[in-house]
Amino acid sequence: MALVLAPMLLLVAGCGGVIPQGSVPPPVSTGPAATDAANAVLAGIAAGPAFAALSVNDADARGALTSFIESCPKLLARDDASGLTRREDWRGACDAARGWQAGRAREFFAQQFTPVQVGDGRAFATGYFEPEIAGSRTRRAGYEVPVYAMPSDLVRGWPDDVPAAERTGRAPLGRYDERGRFVLYHDRAAIEDGALAGRVPVIAWAADPVEFFFLQIQGSGRLRTPEGAVIRIGYAGQNGREYVGIGGVMRERGLLGEGPGKYSGSMQGIMAYIRENPREGRDLMRLNKSWIFFTELTGDGPLGALGVPVRRESSVAADPAFVPLGAPVWLDLDRREANGLWIAQDTGGAIKGANRFDTFWGAGEDARRIAGGMSGRGRAYVLIPRAAAARLGTNPR
Repeated sequence: MALVLAPMLLLVAGCGGVIPQGSVPPPVSTGPAATDAANAVLAGIAAGPAFAALSVNDADARGALTSFIESCPKLLARDDASGLTRREDWRGACDAARGWQAGRAREFFAQQFTPVQVGDGRAFATGYFEPEIAGSRTRRAGYEVPVYAMPSDLVRGWPDDVPAAERTGRAPLGRYDERGRFVLYHDRAAIEDGALAGRVPVIAWAADPVEFFFLQIQGSGRLRTPEGAVIRIGYAGQNGREYVGIGGVMRERGLLGEGPGKYSGSMQGIMAYIRENPREGRDLMRLNKSWIFFTELTGDGPLGALGVPVRRESSVAADPAFVPLGAPVWLDLDRREANGLWIAQDTGGAIKGANRFDTFWGAGEDARRIAGGMSGRGRAYVLIPRAAAARLGTNPR
């Protein structure tokens, strides 16, 4: 996934779904409640303003209503880890949404939801997008980078040196070698050097290894063939090896910043360094041992962690321990383009804690530009059904 990707992603981690991505911001101070609490209720819940006090325009509400309707089957079928809601809380809003007129979308949210503040409400938001790169169904000159499907030998198991008493929780990912021992799976360097060649199905072939590296960080994207066809691919799995954020490595090496010899901390700046220093750039990418495997997608949008399509300027990634996936979220940031009503439909490895979000900007060059430089701070409110708000005692201020 997920897609996500986000500014923090290049520093820390990847995720399922559409994976977040972007520029590298300074460290975020989220306060002890956001970092230590296990879920939204433990972080502290407070009443937000009345919905009428939020500046929601009609177009924003219409897009959010469409995404909310697509999320309803999942909301009614999954448990909420945040502690804010129960499945039955969503039934009234979901029933009402199915027949609601799009022109009255703002009224729908006003009638059905109550804004609540999680923790201190101080939000930090980044951006992600669906990249499009050159690719081909068949291997041909200029298209030599394999886009692998899931390998059949990638399994979970326990290494022999792990005592039986310590084999608790979910077993790690790896493979069984020719001697029957469970070992780590092939890392990025080994895969690039051909460890899977002829042994794992190839969906397509990418033209540019650098572009494909960043598509893997995003976890989803499009391949456009020389004939003009589009192959949409999405996250299928990961090799179980450690993710290393190359932006963080570049920061540690003094490569990011302003002035001669320095590069911007944005995705574009990091990519520029790799292209201008191909040998060092290849070694830098190989520090990230994680490799993403893909599946071919059909439909009109990439799938987020909720299992529904994510939509430009309507879908946001959040931490499900603090925001119910499928819930509306209101953002009021110092980046005006990210302000407004979003639906939490995705997650991200770097999207952790209360009030941490990653906004989705679709595909295309403007999406790449906006997502690559998105870093907004301000306030966030989660919109929960009125029944849940009454149970939690969070009436509007």
